[in-house]
Amino acid sequence: MSVEPTAWQRPGPTAEQRRNDVVVGVAVAAVAQLNLVLSTSAGVFFGDDPPSRPEQILWTLAITLPLAVRRRWPAAVAIVISAAFIAAQVRHSPEQQVTNGALCSAIYTVGAWGRDRAQARWARIGIIAAMFAWLAIGIAQTAADLPADAFPDAAGPLEPLLAAIVNGVLLNALFFGFAVFVGETAWISARRQHLLEVQAEELRRLAAEAGERAVMGERVRIARELHDVVAHHVSVMGVQAAATRRVMDKDPAKARTALAAVEQSARTAVDELRRMLNLLRATGGAPDERPSGSGVDHLDELVANARDAGLTATLGVYGEALPLPESLSQAAYRIVQEAVTNTLKHANASAIEVRVRYHAAELEIDVTDDGRGAPPGAAAGVGLGLIGMRERVAAHDGTLTAGSRSGGGYRVRARFPLAQSPAVLA
Repeated sequence: MSVEPTAWQRPGPTAEQRRNDVVVGVAVAAVAQLNLVLSTSAGVFFGDDPPSRPEQILWTLAITLPLAVRRRWPAAVAIVISAAFIAAQVRHSPEQQVTNGALCSAIYTVGAWGRDRAQARWARIGIIAAMFAWLAIGIAQTAADLPADAFPDAAGPLEPLLAAIVNGVLLNALFFGFAVFVGETAWISARRQHLLEVQAEELRRLAAEAGERAVMGERVRIARELHDVVAHHVSVMGVQAAATRRVMDKDPAKARTALAAVEQSARTAVDELRRMLNLLRATGGAPDERPSGSGVDHLDELVANARDAGLTATLGVYGEALPLPESLSQAAYRIVQEAVTNTLKHANASAIEVRVRYHAAELEIDVTDDGRGAPPGAAAGVGLGLIGMRERVAAHDGTLTAGSRSGGGYRVRARFPLAQSPAVLA
C-alpha cells in the first residue's frame, strides 16, 4: 500500500495542540503588550504621529491573538495577521518587534499545516506580494520626503538611498523566504512521517500474514506427518489383527505373537500421535522438532513391521552410505512408510522390496510390491499419501514416479539430488 504525496492531507491539530496554541497566542500577546510599554517608555516610535495608547494595544492584540487558532485555520489567521500588520504600520503603531515574529509564525503555519496545498501556496504568495507592495509604497513615501542631508555619515561605494532600498528588500526576502522554507519543510516532514507509519503498518500486516502462513504450513506438515504415522501403524495393526483372527484357534502361540505386535504398533502410534499433538499445542516450540525414529537409518523397522504383518519384506542398501541432511533423511523415510502403508492397505500383495541406492549425486528410494497395482483408469497420485510424497520430493528438488509395474505390482521411486546438500558436499 502506498500513498501519493499529492493525495495526502495533513490531519488537523489534536486537542492538545489546540490547547497549546491558545496558550502560545495569549503568551505572545502578553509579551507584545510588555514590549509595547518598553518601546514607548524608551521613546521608540515609527513616525511623528503615533496612535493613542488604546489603539496601540488594539493593533498589538489584533496581530498576536489570532495565533491562538493558527493551526485550526492557518490561511485565515495568516491573512488576518498580515492585514492587521500592514494597518498597524500605516497607523505608526510603535510595537513592531514581537508582531514581526507573529507574522513570520503565521506564514510558517500556512505552509506547515495548510490542508489545501493550492490554497496554502496562493495565500503565502498573496501575503508576500502584499508585503512587498507595502514595502515599495513605504520606500516611495520615504524617498520623496528625504532631505538632501539624510545620510550625513554615508561612506560606501553605493548611493545611500539605493543601499537602504536593497538592504530593506534583502532583509524582507530573507524573512519571508525563511518562513516559507521552514513551513514547507515541516509539511514535507509530516508527510514523510505519515508514509513511514503507513509502511510500518503494512510491514506489520505482512509480517502477521507471513506468520499465519507459516503456522498454517506447519499445521499442514504436522497433519501430513499424522497421516503418515497413524495410517501406517493402523494398517499394520489391521493386517496383524486379521492374521490373529485366522490363526487364533489353530495356532494360539502365533496368535499371541501377532497380538503382541498389534499392541506394540498401537503404543507406537499413540506415542507418535501424542508427540504430534504436543507440537500443535506448542506456541513457541522449535519448528524443526520431529518424531524420533524417522530417518533412513530406521527403514529396517518399517520393513520389520511389514514382515510382522505377513509380507515377505526385504531391505537393500546399495552404494556407500552418505550423511544426509535431517530433512532429506526424514522425507525418504516418510516416502517408504507411505509406500509400505499403501501396500498393506490396498495392494493385496505377498511381498515388498525396499531398495536404497546411494549414487554419486543422487539418493534413490525404490519400493516395489507384487500386488494388484493401481486400478485400471485410476489417476496417478491423487490420494493424500501420494500428494504428500510429491510435496516432500518437490521440497528437495527431486522427482517421484508412482504407478503399476509392467510385470505386475506397484512401484514408488523417488530420486533426490545430493549435490545441493551441504552434508554431502562437506
